[in-house]
Amino acid sequence: MSTVTSAQTEERAGPRQWTALAVLALPSLLLSLDLSVLFLALPHLSADLNPSSSQLLWIGDIYGFLVAGFLITMGGLGDRIGRRRLLLLGATAFAVASVLAAYATSAELLIAARALMGVAGATIQPCTLGLISNMFRNAKQRTVAISIWMSCFMVGLALGPFVGGVMLEFFWWGSVFLLAVPVMVLLLVTAPVLLPEYRDVKPGRVDLVSVLLSLGTILPVIYGLKQVVEDGLTWPTALFIGTGLVIGVVFVRRQRGLEDPLFDLRLLANRGVSGALGVLLFSGVAISGILLFFTQYLQLVEGLTPFRAGLLIIPYTVGVIVGSLASPGIAQRIRPGTVVAGGLALGTLGFLLVGQVQNVSGLTLIEIGLVIACGGLAPIYVLGTDLVVGSAPPEQAGSAGSLAMTGGEVGTALGIAVLGSVGTAVYRNQIGDTMPEEVPPGAADSARDTLAGAVAAAEQLPEAVGTNLLDAARDAFTQAFVSVAFVDAAMVALLAVIAAAVLRHIPPTGSTPPATPPTEPTATEEERSQPAPMAAEATGD
Repeated sequence: MSTVTSAQTEERAGPRQWTALAVLALPSLLLSLDLSVLFLALPHLSADLNPSSSQLLWIGDIYGFLVAGFLITMGGLGDRIGRRRLLLLGATAFAVASVLAAYATSAELLIAARALMGVAGATIQPCTLGLISNMFRNAKQRTVAISIWMSCFMVGLALGPFVGGVMLEFFWWGSVFLLAVPVMVLLLVTAPVLLPEYRDVKPGRVDLVSVLLSLGTILPVIYGLKQVVEDGLTWPTALFIGTGLVIGVVFVRRQRGLEDPLFDLRLLANRGVSGALGVLLFSGVAISGILLFFTQYLQLVEGLTPFRAGLLIIPYTVGVIVGSLASPGIAQRIRPGTVVAGGLALGTLGFLLVGQVQNVSGLTLIEIGLVIACGGLAPIYVLGTDLVVGSAPPEQAGSAGSLAMTGGEVGTALGIAVLGSVGTAVYRNQIGDTMPEEVPPGAADSARDTLAGAVAAAEQLPEAVGTNLLDAARDAFTQAFVSVAFVDAAMVALLAVIAAAVLRHIPPTGSTPPATPPTEPTATEEERSQPAPMAAEATGD
């Protein structure tokens, strides 16, 4: 693995690079916004396109599945053909697919458009992170740049339901997809002027078998984890997850034997990188699990409309932004491992506050707890991503970025599946003990399944019986919400200990690392450690 020279490390970015960062942050915000903007539009497009229940699920899910599945492939491809080139190709495809989705006349066409959006969207995260790593060679500046990029990404996730609600207030459901068009056009116009081109000057060929194996690893695992939430752990879902894991073993073995692997496993040999990825993954588990129950709590327990619930989800971005933007400056004076561990300890406190929902009235304390929790976890997203990307040689920055983002995607799916199952088990156990005797068997079965089922069943019952059923179901769901919050608190506390241990050797950001004996690099290593020639940057080749 090649190393970055001291000259490269100390080279400071100027106004052009910071302007280019704004260009890169916008499509990243849009990509994350598209993961959640569709939530409120589903009832409207259902009325127009009349999709089956299976088609409706795929309309909502296929975008995120394919983004996650193609991240590693696109990271490696960008390193080979040029990150700016692949970003522009992906932006063009994303804009075209967004228009197709906006004006889709059938469920099949909408699913196909969303699938193309997912493949195109997978180019954005690794290419933008790779370009940020190459443009900001100074370690302090790179950490700040990644914190800004991460803040935009997280804001997009939170703003999705709100933006969707505003668009649906004034326009038709397809308008939510057209948000992508002006942003991608802006990227296509400004990127050739502001963004330099970087690629591996000796990239080797793309191994198509590795591409298929990477997809065969990620897609079945994420799909299986999602199905666990909907149907429980069944033989089909276990088969999906098991198949993905087996293919993953084959993928790893193949990468070890290739001269030009799709993904260089040597990146994982760095203890700091592997440790940061582990903490990143389980932090994603904690955040996705609590948000899964919080969004349902707002709508089904507090009785808020989806739009008002979306508004109350936004405050957690305040914690994310503060934690993301503050952590680079703190990490310049204190070891990143200490910053991450301290943030996780703060996150533990936040989850404990959320767990007091049964003991307080109103949403104020829960909102405060969620802001603290998300703010406390923000440093690992910024500093962990920076560590993973910064530890890679310049020619593999895209692959490293894809690795960090894939870990986050898997953590999100794992959190929804595992913590969703924990909360569901608590709910079903609690409602089984408190089910009113006067509830008919059919309605009782629906209520035992989910809180949404209880709400639907209560509407069909006499008012007094329905009210008693709803009270019991809401109390049971609140207990499930509390249980998930306490599981998160325990898990994040453990992550704080792990982060303090595995990241303790990393010096403060931008400090001079301990001297190491000089080595004589080979000619190939010297060539591969350099960015693409300026002539190629000017032509976009």
